[in-house]
Amino acid sequence: ALTYAMPLLVVIFAAMFLDEKVGWRRSLAIGLGFVGMLLIVRPGPEGLGFETIYALLAVVALTARDMATRLVSPAVPSLSIACLASVAVTVFGVALGAAEGLVGPRPSLGDWGMMGLAAVLIFLAYLTSVLTMRVGEVSAIAPFRYAGLLWALVLGWLVFGDWPDNLTL
Repeated sequence: ALTYAMPLLVVIFAAMFLDEKVGWRRSLAIGLGFVGMLLIVRPGPEGLGFETIYALLAVVALTARDMATRLVSPAVPSLSIACLASVAVTVFGVALGAAEGLVGPRPSLGDWGMMGLAAVLIFLAYLTSVLTMRVGEVSAIAPFRYAGLLWALVLGWLVFGDWPDNLTL
């Protein structure tokens, strides 16, 4: 949930470095999303650990990625940017996986199929993200990232039978 601080950071950076104008309605939408993220996370000193630091580093890295995407020349195809991002994540993931070693049984053919499907869907997500960041106003795009919280709520309930408490809702 900490990664949902990213829309706020992306809009702040776009306003500061890309001279993008941010109206009060968009600012309000992003601010409300940020407050919602804080209600879910409920930050406190007991939750500050390596996981929190990694999540905050991810927010910084994702913000930098979106800002860099915005600055890439229009002559560079969006497909190339998405491919590069996919390859970088794959290489990084394989390196981390190799460092940890294989835990559990070897993947079955069905597991490989599911991983392949996930790879295709992630690539399509990268591509749509790149296309959106290159043509849309960052402050208009950023609030839509909070839709992921709604998906997490529904999927958490459907897949894991987990329903959040009233404050989180």
